[in-house]
Amino acid sequence: MTRPNNMNARLNPKKRPADLRGFSLIEVAVVLFIMVLLLGSILVPLATQVDQRQISDTRKTLDEIHDVLIGYAVTNGNLPCPAISATNGLEARTAGACTSGTRAGYLPWQTLGVTKSDAWNHLYRYSVTPAYASSTALFTLSTNPDITIQTRNSAGALVGLTNANSVPAVIISHGKNGYGSVDVNGTAQAFPVGWPANNTDENTNTTGTITFVSRDAQGTNAGGAGGEFDDIVVWVSRYTLVNRMVSAGRLP
Repeated sequence: MTRPNNMNARLNPKKRPADLRGFSLIEVAVVLFIMVLLLGSILVPLATQVDQRQISDTRKTLDEIHDVLIGYAVTNGNLPCPAISATNGLEARTAGACTSGTRAGYLPWQTLGVTKSDAWNHLYRYSVTPAYASSTALFTLSTNPDITIQTRNSAGALVGLTNANSVPAVIISHGKNGYGSVDVNGTAQAFPVGWPANNTDENTNTTGTITFVSRDAQGTNAGGAGGEFDDIVVWVSRYTLVNRMVSAGRLP
């Protein structure tokens, strides 16, 4: 009995049975398209989760720095001066006052023993009322701070978030976009096209010494009031600081 010759069917794919043929290009394309959609639906929420974790971690660190600043004041009777430079985390202090009158710059992380950068590796910015940083003429219950924190109201106008001239010190993370920041290596973040017109509030936090802005994040919508914004701002309350100083016996 002669066996059927299937050699031609194996060698010529056109003669193979339909159920033995491979996927067509169209079928492969459809499968790849579906896989891309599925991966996209997974990766987008994952990226959002990463962003939220970085924001949460930075806020937590800022809260810890806030407490350390108060602890420093309780111990020394004054708040620290800004850091010497982006690469030297010791406070810039000369003869009991901030060197050359410097009141705004980088957080003196080495003096305080805290993390120097946020979750995006940008150095924290710091500004202090000079009268609260003096280690010779210590501040008292009647010493007035001179820093003001603003925000945007529902109409987009700048309004006071704190009372005018009521904040002794402020610490700022420049957020994910990092505009206005310097990284841990001392390299300045490049400004975007349209700066500062499209980022007026972030520009205020970059260049300001006594007035700063804290508000909800506003993505890349530069057309909104104040422009794109993702800075995270924490400040030392005068009343919290005084209360802790009095409780510790540092103030009458």
